[in-house]
Amino acid sequence: MKQINDYKDKNVLVFGAGLSGTNAAKLLIKLGANVTLTDAKPASEIADFDELVKAGVKVVAGKSPLSLLDNVDLMVKNPGINYDVPLVKAAEDKKIPVIVEIELAGEIANAKLIGVTGSNGKTTTTTMIAEMLNAGNEKGKAYRAGNIGISATKVAEKATSNDEIVMELSSFMLLGIITLHPHIAVITNIFENHLDYHKTRENYINAKMQITKNQTADDYLVMNFDCEEWRKLSKRSKAKVVPFSVKGNYEDGAYQRDGKLYFRDEYIMKAKDIRIPGEQNVENALAAIAVARLSGVSATEIVKVLKNFGGVRHRNQFVLSSNGRDFYNDSKATDIEATQMAIEGFKKPIILLAGGLDRGYTFEKLEPDFKKHLNGIVLFGETAQLLKDSAQKAGVPQIKVVDNLDEAVPVAYEMSKPGEIVLLSPANASWDQFPSFEIRGDQYIKDVEKLTGKKEE
Repeated sequence: MKQINDYKDKNVLVFGAGLSGTNAAKLLIKLGANVTLTDAKPASEIADFDELVKAGVKVVAGKSPLSLLDNVDLMVKNPGINYDVPLVKAAEDKKIPVIVEIELAGEIANAKLIGVTGSNGKTTTTTMIAEMLNAGNEKGKAYRAGNIGISATKVAEKATSNDEIVMELSSFMLLGIITLHPHIAVITNIFENHLDYHKTRENYINAKMQITKNQTADDYLVMNFDCEEWRKLSKRSKAKVVPFSVKGNYEDGAYQRDGKLYFRDEYIMKAKDIRIPGEQNVENALAAIAVARLSGVSATEIVKVLKNFGGVRHRNQFVLSSNGRDFYNDSKATDIEATQMAIEGFKKPIILLAGGLDRGYTFEKLEPDFKKHLNGIVLFGETAQLLKDSAQKAGVPQIKVVDNLDEAVPVAYEMSKPGEIVLLSPANASWDQFPSFEIRGDQYIKDVEKLTGKKEE
């Protein structure tokens, strides 16, 4: 990592003792800062509490009083903590800079940075890119980091100038950057999401576009060009724009035409040979192909990766087959567009499991997909009745509302027939019944295993 003196003897308050906060605190101590870490959780629930204290971090647990801002030079906050929270708002009122862990990672990184954001497809695209960059690479390694659940500062500490760091960047993270500068930035798509945090769609879009704010004409922005809005947004960037398109309209980037994938005028492979199904995964693959070719990865290595890439857990993940039914886990589908893409990716009839946190929107957009692809739907959570209304309008032949996911799995199985797909793709966040989409997906897998007597493949 780069040895920097920017934080020596500075007073830094780290707000939030999650993965990013604890690792930011440890790094700042190494950089010579005076570090206080605060969290509403009691000390017994803070991971690495003893290690933090031993390293010299002052830990204030169970409360976060405004007095912690006295003489503070910088706040590093957990990305999920809203800017409306009194301690953050007070810091901004005092003109104290507020950043997040990925900003620190970017400052110390010797490795080339590749950033990936978007409403859907971030994790799959990030993983595809890293695997492509690692294919046949003998000089260095491509590391994944960021919103994928891997601490960016921990990776930046060990990565060398021969390496690359592929960062998945959420809109929450991107709001907290000042100097972060990816050499290649990727925007997979931008839909309407996280308005409970960002308040307006415009704010959400502006947060996403932060990924390219520090790029120059020597950098690249790989951007989905299949929507006019996204094409217009690309003009905000100073970087060289490299489009990707499943509709095949932009030959100066990565595109699909007649079921074949190309980068500029170079044929790469047939879309049907991508191992994981769905048009969204063709989009993800095109974005990854663009990054890989810009980075010098051969078409041969790219094809090997895409033919063998099994997907990412909770993202249209194949679970197992039983009695002619294929079970898929798409718990990461926390919005309507992600569920649309999942449904449209299958050629077989689907029994869908859906529902979750009520964020105030309805589901008319899903009705054409319900009508075309579903043989049945099982609904649970706060939005069950809203989804039921749309399923009825779409004429779905079998509709059932249950209390929870545990009840939904056997009901979906009973609805299904050999040759059909049983798909969890909720179209909603998990927080009404589960702490995270990962825990929801894990529970689905357990329920399927219990029902079938088979283990996840």
